[in-house]
Amino acid sequence: MGMTMAYGDADESGGIDAIRRAHELGVTMIDTAELYGMGTGSNERLVGRAIQDFRDEVLVATKFGYDFTDPSKFDGSLNSKPERIVQVVENSLGYLGTDHIDVLYQHRVDPAVPIEEVAGTVGELVEAGKVRFFGLSEAGPNTIRRAHTVHPVSVLQTEYSIFERAVEVEVLPVLRELGIGFVAYSPLGRGLLTDQIKPAAEYPLNDMRRSDERWQPGNYEHNVNAVRKLRDIADTKGWTVSQLALAWLLAQGADIVPIPGTRRQARVEENVAAATITLSADELRAVDEILPHGAAGARYPAAMLPQW
Repeated sequence: MGMTMAYGDADESGGIDAIRRAHELGVTMIDTAELYGMGTGSNERLVGRAIQDFRDEVLVATKFGYDFTDPSKFDGSLNSKPERIVQVVENSLGYLGTDHIDVLYQHRVDPAVPIEEVAGTVGELVEAGKVRFFGLSEAGPNTIRRAHTVHPVSVLQTEYSIFERAVEVEVLPVLRELGIGFVAYSPLGRGLLTDQIKPAAEYPLNDMRRSDERWQPGNYEHNVNAVRKLRDIADTKGWTVSQLALAWLLAQGADIVPIPGTRRQARVEENVAAATITLSADELRAVDEILPHGAAGARYPAAMLPQW
Protein backbone atom coordinates (compact mmCIF):
# COMPACT_ATOMS: atom_id res chain seq x y z
CA MET A 1 0.00 0.00 0.00
CA GLY A 2 2.73 2.41 0.97
CA MET A 3 4.19 2.37 -2.53
CA THR A 4 1.27 4.46 -3.82
CA MET A 5 -0.68 5.88 -0.86
CA ALA A 6 -0.99 6.65 2.86
CA TYR A 7 2.72 6.94 3.67
CA GLY A 8 3.72 10.15 1.95
CA ASP A 9 4.40 10.60 -1.74
CA ALA A 10 4.27 7.58 -4.03
CA ASP A 11 7.54 5.93 -5.04
CA GLU A 12 6.83 3.58 -7.91
CA SER A 13 10.46 3.12 -8.92
CA GLY A 14 11.50 2.29 -5.37
CA GLY A 15 8.51 0.00 -5.02
CA ILE A 16 9.32 -1.98 -8.15
CA ASP A 17 12.95 -2.36 -7.07
CA ALA A 18 11.83 -3.50 -3.60
CA ILE A 19 9.48 -6.14 -5.02
CA ARG A 20 12.14 -7.49 -7.36
CA ARG A 21 14.68 -7.64 -4.54
CA ALA A 22 12.13 -9.48 -2.39
CA HIS A 23 11.72 -12.07 -5.13
CA GLU A 24 15.49 -12.52 -5.36
CA LEU A 25 15.52 -13.24 -1.61
CA GLY A 26 12.79 -15.85 -1.82
CA VAL A 27 9.66 -13.87 -0.97
CA THR A 28 6.73 -15.52 -2.73
CA MET A 29 3.63 -13.49 -1.74
CA ILE A 30 2.88 -10.02 -3.11
CA ASP A 31 -0.13 -8.19 -1.64
CA THR A 32 -2.03 -5.38 -3.38
CA ALA A 33 -5.61 -4.08 -3.59
CA GLU A 34 -7.99 -1.97 -5.63
CA LEU A 35 -7.99 0.50 -2.72
CA TYR A 36 -4.24 1.08 -2.93
CA GLY A 37 -4.77 2.79 -6.26
CA MET A 38 -7.98 4.53 -5.17
CA GLY A 39 -9.81 2.79 -8.00
CA THR A 40 -7.27 3.78 -10.66
CA GLY A 41 -5.28 0.55 -10.67
CA SER A 42 -1.98 2.34 -9.99
CA ASN A 43 -0.82 -0.06 -7.29
CA GLU A 44 -1.83 -3.19 -9.20
CA ARG A 45 -0.11 -1.87 -12.33
CA LEU A 46 3.05 -1.29 -10.29
CA VAL A 47 2.91 -4.87 -9.03
CA GLY A 48 2.25 -6.17 -12.53
CA ARG A 49 5.30 -4.39 -13.91
CA ALA A 50 7.48 -5.56 -11.04
CA ILE A 51 6.61 -9.26 -11.39
CA GLN A 52 6.24 -9.58 -15.15
CA ASP A 53 9.44 -11.62 -15.49
CA PHE A 54 8.57 -14.05 -12.68
CA ARG A 55 4.78 -14.00 -12.44
CA ASP A 56 4.47 -17.77 -12.04
CA GLU A 57 6.97 -17.85 -9.17
CA VAL A 58 4.88 -15.72 -6.78
CA LEU A 59 1.41 -15.65 -5.29
CA VAL A 60 -0.41 -12.43 -6.11
CA ALA A 61 -3.14 -11.30 -3.73
CA THR A 62 -5.53 -8.43 -4.34
CA LYS A 63 -8.77 -7.20 -2.79
CA PHE A 64 -12.22 -5.89 -3.66
CA GLY A 65 -14.90 -4.37 -1.49
CA TYR A 66 -14.87 -0.58 -1.72
CA ASP A 67 -17.13 1.52 -3.93
CA PHE A 68 -15.05 3.12 -6.66
CA THR A 69 -17.82 3.46 -9.21
CA ASP A 70 -16.98 7.19 -9.10
CA PRO A 71 -13.41 7.54 -7.76
CA SER A 72 -13.74 11.33 -7.66
CA LYS A 73 -16.43 10.96 -5.00
CA PHE A 74 -14.87 8.13 -2.97
CA ASP A 75 -15.96 8.35 0.66
CA GLY A 76 -14.96 4.94 1.98
CA SER A 77 -18.29 3.32 1.12
CA LEU A 78 -18.36 -0.44 0.67
CA ASN A 79 -19.67 -2.42 -2.29
CA SER A 80 -19.43 -6.20 -2.45
CA LYS A 81 -22.39 -6.78 -4.75
CA PRO A 82 -21.74 -9.77 -7.04
CA GLU A 83 -21.64 -7.70 -10.21
CA ARG A 84 -19.17 -5.32 -8.60
CA ILE A 85 -16.88 -8.18 -7.54
CA VAL A 86 -16.84 -9.52 -11.09
CA GLN A 87 -16.00 -6.10 -12.50
CA VAL A 88 -13.20 -5.49 -9.99
CA VAL A 89 -11.65 -8.86 -10.83
CA GLU A 90 -11.70 -8.06 -14.55
CA ASN A 91 -10.07 -4.71 -13.82
CA SER A 92 -7.45 -6.27 -11.56
CA LEU A 93 -6.53 -8.95 -14.07
CA GLY A 94 -5.91 -6.25 -16.66
CA TYR A 95 -3.94 -4.01 -14.30
CA LEU A 96 -1.79 -6.89 -13.06
CA GLY A 97 -1.22 -8.25 -16.56
CA THR A 98 -2.17 -11.79 -15.56
CA ASP A 99 -4.84 -14.36 -16.35
CA HIS A 100 -5.52 -15.28 -12.72
CA ILE A 101 -5.44 -13.90 -9.19
CA ASP A 102 -3.95 -16.27 -6.64
CA VAL A 103 -5.74 -14.91 -3.57
CA LEU A 104 -8.82 -12.70 -3.82
CA TYR A 105 -9.83 -11.01 -0.58
CA GLN A 106 -12.95 -9.18 0.41
CA HIS A 107 -11.22 -6.08 1.77
CA ARG A 108 -13.90 -5.26 4.35
CA VAL A 109 -17.14 -7.00 5.20
CA ASP A 110 -20.07 -5.25 3.52
CA PRO A 111 -23.10 -5.35 5.85
CA ALA A 112 -25.41 -4.69 2.89
CA VAL A 113 -24.44 -7.91 1.08
CA PRO A 114 -24.78 -11.34 2.75
CA ILE A 115 -21.38 -12.98 3.04
CA GLU A 116 -22.89 -16.10 1.48
CA GLU A 117 -23.45 -14.14 -1.76
CA VAL A 118 -19.88 -12.89 -1.67
CA ALA A 119 -18.48 -16.39 -1.13
CA GLY A 120 -20.68 -17.79 -3.88
CA THR A 121 -19.53 -15.16 -6.36
CA VAL A 122 -15.87 -15.76 -5.59
CA GLY A 123 -16.53 -19.49 -5.90
CA GLU A 124 -17.82 -18.93 -9.42
CA LEU A 125 -14.67 -16.98 -10.25
CA VAL A 126 -12.61 -19.89 -8.92
CA GLU A 127 -14.53 -22.29 -11.14
CA ALA A 128 -13.87 -19.98 -14.10
CA GLY A 129 -10.13 -20.12 -13.41
CA LYS A 130 -9.82 -16.38 -12.74
CA VAL A 131 -9.17 -16.82 -9.01
CA ARG A 132 -7.40 -19.60 -7.11
CA PHE A 133 -8.17 -18.95 -3.44
CA PHE A 134 -10.76 -16.97 -1.45
CA GLY A 135 -9.71 -14.74 1.43
CA LEU A 136 -11.35 -12.38 3.89
CA SER A 137 -9.93 -9.30 5.57
CA GLU A 138 -10.93 -7.96 9.01
CA ALA A 139 -13.82 -10.42 9.28
CA GLY A 140 -15.09 -11.78 12.58
CA PRO A 141 -15.67 -15.41 13.63
CA ASN A 142 -19.33 -15.62 12.61
CA THR A 143 -18.68 -14.12 9.18
CA ILE A 144 -15.77 -16.47 8.62
CA ARG A 145 -17.88 -19.51 9.50
CA ARG A 146 -20.75 -18.44 7.25
CA ALA A 147 -18.49 -17.76 4.28
CA HIS A 148 -16.59 -21.01 4.78
CA THR A 149 -19.77 -23.08 4.49
CA VAL A 150 -20.36 -21.72 0.97
CA HIS A 151 -16.80 -21.68 -0.38
CA PRO A 152 -13.60 -22.57 1.48
CA VAL A 153 -11.88 -19.55 3.00
CA SER A 154 -8.15 -20.10 2.57
CA VAL A 155 -6.80 -17.12 4.52
CA LEU A 156 -7.86 -14.24 6.71
CA GLN A 157 -5.90 -10.99 6.61
CA THR A 158 -6.07 -8.74 9.66
CA GLU A 159 -3.74 -6.43 11.56
CA TYR A 160 -1.54 -8.37 13.98
CA SER A 161 1.72 -7.44 15.65
CA ILE A 162 3.34 -7.09 19.05
CA PHE A 163 1.40 -3.83 19.23
CA GLU A 164 -1.99 -5.22 18.09
CA ARG A 165 -3.09 -8.60 19.44
CA ALA A 166 -6.90 -8.55 19.49
CA VAL A 167 -7.15 -11.44 17.00
CA GLU A 168 -5.68 -13.84 19.54
CA VAL A 169 -8.87 -13.96 21.61
CA GLU A 170 -11.65 -14.88 19.18
CA VAL A 171 -10.30 -15.00 15.64
CA LEU A 172 -7.22 -17.23 15.64
CA PRO A 173 -8.96 -20.09 17.49
CA VAL A 174 -11.69 -20.20 14.81
CA LEU A 175 -9.17 -20.11 11.99
CA ARG A 176 -7.26 -22.99 13.50
CA GLU A 177 -10.42 -24.97 14.04
CA LEU A 178 -11.33 -24.56 10.35
CA GLY A 179 -7.81 -24.90 8.94
CA ILE A 180 -7.63 -21.34 7.62
CA GLY A 181 -4.30 -19.51 7.36
CA PHE A 182 -3.63 -16.04 8.73
CA VAL A 183 -1.92 -13.13 6.94
CA ALA A 184 -0.77 -10.42 9.35
CA TYR A 185 -0.78 -6.92 7.90
CA SER A 186 0.98 -3.96 9.52
CA PRO A 187 3.27 -6.41 11.34
CA LEU A 188 5.61 -3.53 12.14
CA GLY A 189 2.90 -1.32 13.58
CA ARG A 190 2.93 1.04 10.57
CA GLY A 191 6.53 1.83 11.38
CA LEU A 192 6.37 2.10 15.14
CA LEU A 193 8.20 -1.21 15.50
CA THR A 194 11.26 0.06 13.66
CA ASP A 195 14.26 2.26 14.28
CA GLN A 196 12.67 5.08 12.27
CA ILE A 197 10.16 6.67 14.66
CA LYS A 198 9.24 10.33 14.91
CA PRO A 199 6.30 12.33 16.35
CA ALA A 200 3.09 12.72 14.35
CA ALA A 201 3.70 16.37 13.47
CA GLU A 202 6.92 15.48 11.65
CA TYR A 203 5.13 13.35 9.03
CA PRO A 204 3.80 15.00 5.85
CA LEU A 205 0.10 15.78 5.47
CA ASN A 206 -0.41 12.79 3.15
CA ASP A 207 0.98 10.31 5.68
CA MET A 208 -1.64 8.50 7.77
CA ARG A 209 0.68 8.42 10.79
CA ARG A 210 0.21 12.15 11.21
CA SER A 211 -3.30 11.45 12.55
CA ASP A 212 -2.86 7.89 13.87
CA GLU A 213 -3.81 7.73 17.56
CA ARG A 214 -0.69 5.76 18.41
CA TRP A 215 1.46 8.73 17.38
CA GLN A 216 -0.44 11.34 19.35
CA PRO A 217 0.98 12.96 22.52
CA GLY A 218 0.73 10.64 25.49
CA ASN A 219 0.28 7.52 23.41
CA TYR A 220 3.42 8.25 21.42
CA GLU A 221 5.66 8.49 24.46
CA HIS A 222 4.26 5.26 25.91
CA ASN A 223 4.80 3.41 22.64
CA VAL A 224 8.31 4.77 22.07
CA ASN A 225 9.25 3.66 25.58
CA ALA A 226 8.03 0.15 24.75
CA VAL A 227 10.08 0.13 21.55
CA ARG A 228 13.17 1.15 23.53
CA LYS A 229 12.69 -1.89 25.77
CA LEU A 230 12.24 -4.12 22.73
CA ARG A 231 15.43 -2.67 21.29
CA ASP A 232 17.27 -3.67 24.43
CA ILE A 233 16.30 -7.29 23.74
CA ALA A 234 17.17 -7.04 20.05
CA ASP A 235 20.53 -5.35 20.65
CA THR A 236 21.81 -8.22 22.77
CA LYS A 237 21.39 -10.52 19.74
CA GLY A 238 22.47 -8.13 17.02
CA TRP A 239 18.91 -7.82 15.65
CA THR A 240 16.88 -4.77 14.75
CA VAL A 241 13.54 -4.06 16.42
CA SER A 242 11.84 -4.85 13.10
CA GLN A 243 13.47 -8.26 12.97
CA LEU A 244 12.45 -8.98 16.54
CA ALA A 245 8.85 -7.99 15.76
CA LEU A 246 8.67 -10.20 12.67
CA ALA A 247 10.36 -13.13 14.40
CA TRP A 248 7.82 -12.78 17.22
CA LEU A 249 4.96 -13.07 14.73
CA LEU A 250 6.50 -16.11 13.05
CA ALA A 251 6.81 -17.72 16.48
CA GLN A 252 3.04 -17.48 17.00
CA GLY A 253 2.40 -20.34 14.57
CA ALA A 254 3.35 -21.89 11.26
CA ASP A 255 -0.04 -20.78 9.92
CA ILE A 256 0.86 -17.08 10.22
CA VAL A 257 2.47 -15.09 7.39
CA PRO A 258 3.44 -11.46 8.05
CA ILE A 259 3.44 -9.05 5.10
CA PRO A 260 5.70 -6.09 5.97
CA GLY A 261 5.64 -3.30 3.42
CA THR A 262 8.50 -1.06 2.35
CA ARG A 263 9.79 0.93 -0.60
CA ARG A 264 13.47 0.30 0.10
CA GLN A 265 15.58 -2.69 -0.89
CA ALA A 266 17.64 -2.42 2.30
CA ARG A 267 14.48 -2.76 4.39
CA VAL A 268 13.41 -5.79 2.34
CA GLU A 269 16.74 -7.42 3.14
CA GLU A 270 16.39 -6.58 6.83
CA ASN A 271 12.85 -7.94 7.00
CA VAL A 272 13.58 -11.17 5.16
CA ALA A 273 16.47 -11.91 7.52
CA ALA A 274 13.95 -12.12 10.36
CA ALA A 275 12.85 -15.50 9.00
CA THR A 276 16.16 -16.97 10.22
CA ILE A 277 15.58 -15.88 13.83
CA THR A 278 14.19 -18.27 16.43
CA LEU A 279 13.11 -16.67 19.70
CA SER A 280 13.59 -18.53 22.96
CA ALA A 281 10.82 -19.00 25.50
CA ASP A 282 12.52 -16.40 27.71
CA GLU A 283 12.63 -13.88 24.87
CA LEU A 284 8.97 -14.43 24.03
CA ARG A 285 8.09 -13.99 27.69
CA ALA A 286 10.11 -10.77 27.86
CA VAL A 287 8.18 -9.32 24.91
CA ASP A 288 4.88 -10.17 26.59
CA GLU A 289 6.00 -8.41 29.76
CA ILE A 290 6.87 -5.24 27.85
CA LEU A 291 3.55 -5.08 25.98
CA PRO A 292 0.95 -7.19 27.78
CA HIS A 293 -1.94 -5.20 26.24
CA GLY A 294 -0.50 -3.92 22.99
CA ALA A 295 0.09 -0.32 21.97
CA ALA A 296 -1.44 2.79 23.50
CA GLY A 297 -4.02 4.25 21.13
CA ALA A 298 -6.56 2.65 18.79
CA ARG A 299 -5.33 1.32 15.45
CA TYR A 300 -8.08 3.17 13.55
CA PRO A 301 -10.62 5.89 14.32
CA ALA A 302 -13.83 4.39 15.73
CA ALA A 303 -15.70 4.84 12.43
CA MET A 304 -13.08 2.77 10.58
CA LEU A 305 -12.83 -0.11 13.01
CA PRO A 306 -14.32 -3.34 11.60
CA GLN A 307 -17.68 -4.37 13.02
CA TRP A 308 -17.76 -8.10 13.60
